[in-house]
Amino acid sequence: MKRLLTSIADKIERGERLNEDEALQLVCCDDLLALGTLAARANERRNGARVFFNRNRHINYSNVCINACAFCAFRRDDQQEGAFCLSPQEVGARAAAAAANGAREVHVVGGLHPEQPLSYYLALLQAIRRAAPAIHIKAFTAVEIDHLSRLSGLPISDLLAELRAAGLDSLPGGGAEIFAPAVRRRLCPEKISGRRWLEIMAAVHGAGLRSNATMLFGHLEDWLDRIDHLRQLRELQDQTGGFMALIPLPYQADNTRLPGLRGPGGVEILKTLAISRLFLDNFNHIKGYWVMLGVKLAQVALAFGVNDLDGTVIEERIGHAAGAVSPQALSCDDLLWLIRRAGKQPVERDSLYRTVREY
Repeated sequence: MKRLLTSIADKIERGERLNEDEALQLVCCDDLLALGTLAARANERRNGARVFFNRNRHINYSNVCINACAFCAFRRDDQQEGAFCLSPQEVGARAAAAAANGAREVHVVGGLHPEQPLSYYLALLQAIRRAAPAIHIKAFTAVEIDHLSRLSGLPISDLLAELRAAGLDSLPGGGAEIFAPAVRRRLCPEKISGRRWLEIMAAVHGAGLRSNATMLFGHLEDWLDRIDHLRQLRELQDQTGGFMALIPLPYQADNTRLPGLRGPGGVEILKTLAISRLFLDNFNHIKGYWVMLGVKLAQVALAFGVNDLDGTVIEERIGHAAGAVSPQALSCDDLLWLIRRAGKQPVERDSLYRTVREY
């Protein structure tokens, strides 16, 4: 194992790409700190000691969804107790409040509502733009884009043009889950395939929009599935260059329909983050999403190749419905404290990773 780590360290120094076999061998590494050091070195070559965050707010416009993913504790049927669907005016009011409190981005996602037409989603974007003209609108996963295309009958390219005209600036990376077809059939059988997710993201990037990418791990998949997921992301990034960050999301087990699963432990999470950093040599950023990791583990992840802590977030509902024990929001001061106490330099960014302020 020491020989493998030395070989990979040499590859990192030469700027060479790891293959899938090497990534799988790293899975067997029992020296977690050595693995973290390798990932930290790869990150430092790209980002130095800089750790990014932004001032953002999440807005979940509806939890009504035609899909019934086994891992989701957020969704409801229409008319079910707890179901909701915000009006465009309500969404606009939340965006205005966020902007007044210094937010530069709203992150807008929701369920696949069976009744709302495309005009509703265009009205959401237009309401946000009227209420907060300068705010960056990051909205709609690839799954939502596919849903809107089928609802409206519009090809993806035409749909994206309409959404951009209404105010869309970029896309989040949700809905990727895990690409492995056999696992996906058990995890989220109604959801679009991994291949379709990649096709839509290719179209998104081709239209000039940037996005993130995600990987949900620690449920029914194995390490082979994780590495294959990363490989497919890396291949699309080679083609488009449109992904800004990977966000590995540990499965949250509460209130879901996967009995007996507890989700990944801390060691497994850190190993997944580190291997993601080492394997994805064409991604500039690996995000430690503190909502899913927990605040303290997210801070530790800064020593395992992570260079972004997302942001202030405010009112995250999806992960918390599945049992995330993190706060609903962090202040800018909280994020500065976490980053500095990890020995890193805080950098406030905008949604496209342009520097707003270095601390």
